[in-house]
Amino acid sequence: MTNHCCGPGYASPAEAMRAPREKLLYTIAIYTGTGIQKPDYLCTIDVDPQSPTYSQVISRLQMPGIGDELHHSGWNACSSCHGDASMERKYLIVPGVRSSNLHIVDCGTDPRNPTLFKVIDGAEIKARTNLSAPHTVHCLGSDIIVSMLGDAQGNAPGGYLQLSKEFEIVGRWENSMGGIKFGYDFWYQPRHNVMVSSEWAAPNTFMPGFDLEEVGHLKYGREIHFWDFEKKEPRQTFYLGEDGLIPLEVRFHHNPDSSHGFVGAALSANIIHWWKDAAGDWQWEKIVDVENEPHPEWPIPIPGVISVILLSMDDRYLYLCNWLHGDIRQYDISDPHNAKLTGQVWMGGLLGRAPEVNGVKVTGGPQMIQLSLDGKRLYVTTSLFSTWDNQFYPEIRTNGGCMLMVNCDTENGGMAIDPRFVVDFGKEPNGPSRCHETRYPGGDCTSDIWV
Repeated sequence: MTNHCCGPGYASPAEAMRAPREKLLYTIAIYTGTGIQKPDYLCTIDVDPQSPTYSQVISRLQMPGIGDELHHSGWNACSSCHGDASMERKYLIVPGVRSSNLHIVDCGTDPRNPTLFKVIDGAEIKARTNLSAPHTVHCLGSDIIVSMLGDAQGNAPGGYLQLSKEFEIVGRWENSMGGIKFGYDFWYQPRHNVMVSSEWAAPNTFMPGFDLEEVGHLKYGREIHFWDFEKKEPRQTFYLGEDGLIPLEVRFHHNPDSSHGFVGAALSANIIHWWKDAAGDWQWEKIVDVENEPHPEWPIPIPGVISVILLSMDDRYLYLCNWLHGDIRQYDISDPHNAKLTGQVWMGGLLGRAPEVNGVKVTGGPQMIQLSLDGKRLYVTTSLFSTWDNQFYPEIRTNGGCMLMVNCDTENGGMAIDPRFVVDFGKEPNGPSRCHETRYPGGDCTSDIWV
C-alpha cells in the first residue's frame, strides 16, 4: 500500500506485518507439458472471505504464445524502493523458463484484471546477453535483475540479466561468474554487501525430466555462493556435499541487519543455515534433516524433496514443503541454530497420507507456498515443473493442480488446512492446468528486501 510520502512497500518488516489483509492473489497456471495446446496464463484469485467469489479464479490473463512454462515471477519494485516516491509496485515480471520470454504484466491499473503491458522477447535476450531460462526476479532499487539458468544454448552456468525500470535490457548484471557451475535462486542483503545464490542444473539437464544418475555425474548443484554485491562477483563458495544436493530456494532473514539465511537442499531434504561469525567470516550448518521414507513401489526410500522454503516476516518461523512426501512443515527458528518442529500438515504426495483434501483429489504434493504478511495464512500449490510433474505424478495431466490455504498459529506454532478454501485447477475452462508461484499485489514474504 503506498501513501503520499513514500514509495512502494513498507518501511520495515514490522510495518509489513501490520498491513491490511490480502484480498487478491496472482498465481501462475500452465498448460505447458499437459498436452493442451493453449497458452499459460496468470490467474487472479479472490481471497477476501467477505466476497461472494471467495476462493475462485476471477480473471485469467493468457500469454501471447504457447509453451512458455511460466514458473516464478517478481515485482518491478519492492520495499527496497520504499523511500523513492517515483516508484510504484505496479508491474509483475512473469518469465517463461522454456521460451525465455519475459512478460511484463500491469497489475496496478486494475488489480482484479491484470493486462499485458510488454513482452521482452527471449530471442532478443539470447542475442544480446547469451542468456536463457529466466528464473528468479528481484527488484534492485530502480533496476531489476533476473537469474538466468543457462546460456543461449541451454548450457550452465547462465548468469544475471539486468533490466532498467522501463523494462529495457541493460545487459548482464554480474562482472564475473567466477567458478560457479550452475544457477538458480538468489537473495541479497545489502547491509552485509552480500548476495547468496544457489544451484539447480543446466536447462538442458532439468528440462527433459529428472534422472538420478545425472546427480552422481555432477550434473546437479551442491554448492552455494557468497557474492561481493557491490563488485558483482562471487567471493566465496561453500561445497555442501551430500548434505546439500540440489540447493534451491534461498532466504535471508527479513531483518536487513541480520546475516542469517537459509537454503533448502531438495534432494538431500535438508535445511542449511548460514551466518556471519564474530570474526566476520561466513559459516554454515545443517539444521533440519528430513528422513527418507520407504515406499512399496520404489527401489529406494523416497526423499522428501524440499522444493521450497519461506520465512515469516518476523523471522520467527521457517516453512518448507516436501513435494514427494506430501507434507508442509513449520519450524520455530527464533534460535536459527536450533530449528524446532512446531506444525505439520499433509496434502497429496507419494506416501498417501492425504490423497483428498476439501473434496479435491490432490495430485502432486505441496510445492510452492506464499505466506500472508501477518504470517497467519499460507497458500500452497502443487506443481513443480511440467516434465517432473509428469514423471512423479502422471495423473496430474488429467487431474490438474490445486491451491489450498493453511491457517498458521503465530503465537504457539501449529498449522491446519482451512476447510473453506480450495481452488481446483482441474476444472479450468480450457481443461486441467497446473498452478505454481503466487504473489500478492502488496508484496510478500519472498520478494520484499529492506536496504
